[in-house]
Amino acid sequence: MYRMITSDLDETLLRADGSISTANVAAIKRATQAGLKFVPNTGRSFLSIQPLLRRLGLWNQPNQYVISYNGGAIVENWDNHVLLSHELPYEVARAVFKVLQQFDVAIHVYTLRGLAIYHPLVADLAYLKTRGVSATTMRGDFSQFRLGRIMKVIAMSPNVEVRQAAKMAVEQQVTQPVTCTFSSDRYMEVNPVGVDKGQATLALGQRLGISAAEIIGIGDNANDVAMLEQVGCGIAVQNASTEAKALADHVTVADFESGVSEAIDRWALN
Repeated sequence: MYRMITSDLDETLLRADGSISTANVAAIKRATQAGLKFVPNTGRSFLSIQPLLRRLGLWNQPNQYVISYNGGAIVENWDNHVLLSHELPYEVARAVFKVLQQFDVAIHVYTLRGLAIYHPLVADLAYLKTRGVSATTMRGDFSQFRLGRIMKVIAMSPNVEVRQAAKMAVEQQVTQPVTCTFSSDRYMEVNPVGVDKGQATLALGQRLGISAAEIIGIGDNANDVAMLEQVGCGIAVQNASTEAKALADHVTVADFESGVSEAIDRWALN
């Protein structure tokens, strides 16, 4: 019935320390051996997940794919070939950056192949290290990105009230429309309007001749909701947010330790 599985990474497929359980690895390999596509669907850069792709047997493979930047880019794993990208216009990204400077947050500016952080926080850098993400430190001069391909701008704070206030400020003060979501209980993410994990999943499916009804999506947080709603079968892992669980078709008994394995065995390969 299903031909493609797309899964969020952090706190869905991966543990809190960024590692993946042997149960999840084995289930993904069973699915791919059975002919299903397994597509990581992450807010992170595709470059940061190359070690994970190696572990899953998907690294540098033709006809295997990654959705990154919350749907901002679709990449074929062979030579990291970018098939589709949706970037933030420079002036929009600059406006978002200026609004976020009003808050005590770390501001991430993701380009297609890089990450720069303004006002980095120790906890943020420690979290990124567990994900194998490298970054440069930037000052307040945003003009360095004028000729770059800006994929998203995000604010990091451990304080949920600060993240919510930052989201509200961006939505109220940036005149051009953008898409704001939360992730990992630490980030408020700003993507181009209309860009989300669900739309990118459907776009990849259309490219491969796979309908929405033939796709399983697995996630845990607000930036996964569009994916859970738009695919044929949306599954939330046990540690997912209340919102994600409410909108999913199924909720696993297991959390990120083996929730993806459970989803594959119960609904994808059954």
